[in-house]
Amino acid sequence: MKKLRITVEDKEYEVTVEVLEDDESYYQPMPQAAAGAAPAARSAQVDAPPVSAPKPAAPKAAAGDLPSPLAGNVFKVLVKPGDSFTAGQDLIILEAMKMETSISAPSDGTVAAVHVKEGDTVQEGQALISIS
Repeated sequence: MKKLRITVEDKEYEVTVEVLEDDESYYQPMPQAAAGAAPAARSAQVDAPPVSAPKPAAPKAAAGDLPSPLAGNVFKVLVKPGDSFTAGQDLIILEAMKMETSISAPSDGTVAAVHVKEGDTVQEGQALISIS
């Protein structure tokens, strides 16, 4: 184990690392302070900056909902509440990684509600449309 001092965004941290290979060629010492300047001494360890909390998960689709098969952006909504559709008909087009993905109807039915609008970001499993 080695103790190292690192600086991130002008904040200094002391860390302990495990050396997996004993090859000193990777070690590069930090430049020394200018002559006459006292080095910044720290006797206590500094904790790393706090990690932000993860974003809450998008609500999962319930029975009767058409879920998103992938995370992406809603490119086009092709139906509105009250519209009838047939199996295989495109209902929504998603865009992810510069590719368009058509979301087709799994069976014949009617659109009960549309839960997204063009430009929305959706997560995998999120309800797009309620089907009746």
